[in-house]
Order: sequence, then structure tokens, then C-alpha cells
Amino acid sequence: MTFTTTRCLIRPFEQHDIEPFMAYRNDLDWMQHQSFKGLTYEEYKRSLLGDQAIAQGIQLAIIDQATNDLIGDLYVNQDLTTYWIGYTISPRHARQGYAYEVVSGLIHHLSDRGAETIKAGALPTNEASIALLRKLNFTYVTMEDDEQIYQLDLSPNKTGT
Repeated sequence: MTFTTTRCLIRPFEQHDIEPFMAYRNDLDWMQHQSFKGLTYEEYKRSLLGDQAIAQGIQLAIIDQATNDLIGDLYVNQDLTTYWIGYTISPRHARQGYAYEVVSGLIHHLSDRGAETIKAGALPTNEASIALLRKLNFTYVTMEDDEQIYQLDLSPNKTGT
């Protein structure tokens, strides 16, 4: 899966992305609200560069088109017409509108692929992520394990298309 937004290219990971990915993913203070962290280079390499299928979940690199730098990542998992998403922006690029831009682009991309529902989970303490989901018109639906689950309904009978 590859697509672009105004400032970013979203694409599969490449080997040269792993070290910058590790720089923010292994920053345990920054990643306090996230899973998939604290791994070794080889563990990330196997996860990010191995065969990935959207039905099992894929991790995508967010590349700043102006600098060609990795600035974050997206997670996408498809179950029929429902997609689960996750997102992380590196601390150096936080609070610059990248998360909103990229997740908005992802929603449009998935909608074009037939998505009817998009779901995302956030820890109750992850105020920035919850604010982003609300800004993108996701609604709170339930609590699963320790995460609040939010949902965006794109189905034709709900959107009027």
C-alpha cells in the first residue's frame, strides 16, 4: 500500500528506515502509549521487512517528501470492510499537523478501497491521540482491555453516498 498526502509519502518500510524507526520506537518515554516498542534491530527488521499482509496487519513508513526522512509510521489491519488503524509520529515531528494529514489521507485511501468502518484504539491517558480521533469524527464505542475503541463509519447507508 502506497499513497501520498500534501507533505508525506506513505509506503512499505525499507531497510534504511529501521534505524530511524528504532530511534523513536525505543524511546520509552515517547512511546508510553504505544505497543511494538523496545525491540532489537533484527526483531524490527523481521517485522517490518518480512512478508506483510493487510489481513494480518501491516506497518507503513511515513516519509517527509521534502527531506526523504522517516517521520512516523502507520499500522493497518483489514477485516473485510473494517480496518483497524494505528499511527505514530516521531517526537521531532510531533505537533506539526502530520498525524492529522496522514490519518486523513489514510481514511480517504481506505474509503476508496471499500472501507465501511475504520477503528482505532487509544489508551485513556493518550489525550493527543483521542483528540485527533475526535477531530477526524471518530466516535467512542467501547473499552477493550485497557484501550478506548473509536470508530468512523464510512458505510454508504451512513454517509448518504
